[in-house]
Amino acid sequence: MLKEKVGKIILYPVYKFYEKILWNEIKKGPFPQHVGIIPDGNRRWARANNLSINDAYYNGYRKLKQVLLWLLEMGIKNITVFVLSTENCDKRSNLELNTIFNYIKAGLEELLYGEIIYKYEVKVSAIGLIYKLPPDLLDVLNQLSKRTENFNKRKLTLAICYGGRQEIIDATKKIIADYEKGKIKLDDINENIFRQYLYDKELEDIDLVIRSSGEIRISNFLLWHIAYSELFFVDTYWPDFRKIDLWRAIRSYQKRKRNFGA
Repeated sequence: MLKEKVGKIILYPVYKFYEKILWNEIKKGPFPQHVGIIPDGNRRWARANNLSINDAYYNGYRKLKQVLLWLLEMGIKNITVFVLSTENCDKRSNLELNTIFNYIKAGLEELLYGEIIYKYEVKVSAIGLIYKLPPDLLDVLNQLSKRTENFNKRKLTLAICYGGRQEIIDATKKIIADYEKGKIKLDDINENIFRQYLYDKELEDIDLVIRSSGEIRISNFLLWHIAYSELFFVDTYWPDFRKIDLWRAIRSYQKRKRNFGA
């Protein structure tokens, strides 16, 4: 234990020095306008540290608060977080889901009654099959959405019980229904029209997707919106995600030439 503490004390100045170097590299921009976060690896982090499911999601929740603040301080305009997939909502145990829901609620209440969203004027909304959420959680979410609906400087979107394929299927069903009612013509349908039928028609395309835990996949995350996203995968589990991991992602984004299919 003493050796571990000494090691941390020795490494901390090195970490801060590297953090400063990274910031000097990226501070002039350009910064992505929309960052998507897939905060993966909470359970594996807990298993690796011989901790409980509750510890896993508590520490994941704390880390998400920290990362959101980092992004807001950097001036990132739009942030979308993959909180829970449709598969998670259908297949996880009730015990685990209740733990996750409790921390989602706690986070929403902190935003509702805290200062951050009002300081940065962040509009908060959720996409997905949110009717599957517990009533008390849904109530807090609705309060927060209502309280922030007129903010337009920043946007935080929470993908909860969300699946990219499901969103596209639901949009297609709505288009077919409007076509059958004569509200839309077949030749009218294009990308701009299709976007109007997505869960959030105002949600912009994502510039940079960051996923933790070492998994190199997108797991059905906003398939429509990431068509031309830059992807960055971090080996570390989400609770151990650091500011230098975020800044490495930004640095990688800045070094890429974005052609958008051209």
